[in-house]
Amino acid sequence: MTEARRIVVKVGSSSLTTASGGLDADRVDALVDVMAKVRGTGPGGGPAASREIVLVSSGAIAAGLAPLGLTRRPHDLAGQQAAASVGQGLLVARYTASFARYGVRVGQVLLTGDDMSRRAHYRNAYRTLDQLLSMGAFPIVNENDTVATDEIRFGDNDRLAALVAHLVRADLLVLLSDVDGLYDGDPSRPGTSRIEEVRGPEDLAGVEIGSVGKAGVGTGGMVTKVEASRIAAGAGIPVVLTSASRAADALAGRDTGTYFHPTGRRSAGRLLWLAHASAPTGTLTLDDGAVRAVVHGKKSLLPAGIAAVEGEFGAGDPVEMRDTDGRLVARGLVSFDAKELPQLLGRSTRDLAKELGPAYEREVVHRDDLVVLHPWNG
Repeated sequence: MTEARRIVVKVGSSSLTTASGGLDADRVDALVDVMAKVRGTGPGGGPAASREIVLVSSGAIAAGLAPLGLTRRPHDLAGQQAAASVGQGLLVARYTASFARYGVRVGQVLLTGDDMSRRAHYRNAYRTLDQLLSMGAFPIVNENDTVATDEIRFGDNDRLAALVAHLVRADLLVLLSDVDGLYDGDPSRPGTSRIEEVRGPEDLAGVEIGSVGKAGVGTGGMVTKVEASRIAAGAGIPVVLTSASRAADALAGRDTGTYFHPTGRRSAGRLLWLAHASAPTGTLTLDDGAVRAVVHGKKSLLPAGIAAVEGEFGAGDPVEMRDTDGRLVARGLVSFDAKELPQLLGRSTRDLAKELGPAYEREVVHRDDLVVLHPWNG
């Protein structure tokens, strides 16, 4: 942890705002103080930081509640977008003023699920964040709530933080909330204890994981933080989960919170999004041969192996792939519209090319746009 040079820090709404909505300037300043100290400066006091930090900050919707006269987070998407529109400016302005005390400029980066799934967007997001860091600016990332729809939302900023950590090739992910780690039960009940390390899913067997906190201004909770930790750890990135008040301890490598050991290796960022953050718009039912080819043979999905199609989707949309018993085995980006596929089912690409033209001599889901989710033994 102490050797991590590029770090992604995520902070939740409840750690930045009051329960009634509105930013708590003292809390924001306290967090900035910690990050500015850890960040340091480059050789000779230049703009380049000795350690790089990307902040994924919730709080835009919560910050917009009080100015709009709202007493609680809206349930409808339009209300959330309106609150985010007002709150995002206030949030970044507060960070800008706070970091200005250290002579550090802030750069705002707003992302949607589309930016993680589309190759060009993904590369552009990486280049922007990398350039901000190299120029000594401090990137602050949030979901673009003002335009994101239900279909392309990350769902919570914990998951966004895990994907951003992979995007920027971070050495460490720190998740900050109002709880100082993962407990083996309700931390407010006597007899529960903090789980110091998680090496794999078996360490969480039987653990009671809570949901959204009492403040009610965020969308996450411990469930989403554990899921985000699993995503990041599965991509080879260690994770520390602790409270915002313990941020200094976490970034200094001191004993605090819960440490999630890496469990896997880095993969293509689009595939990480596809597996953990995409919202499938259709389902392809595969025969046994196709499932075997996709899961074990690491092959692309061809029209000949598809038994049925459900849903309404366009080329490039994410779809689920299930076996004939309905078990989910994979997810991928489809190359055809839903209305085109029925005439292709069960047919070879060679025959389709002869009848319909060379444009149809291609995979329904290419291997590079496919991720296996569950093992399959027939």
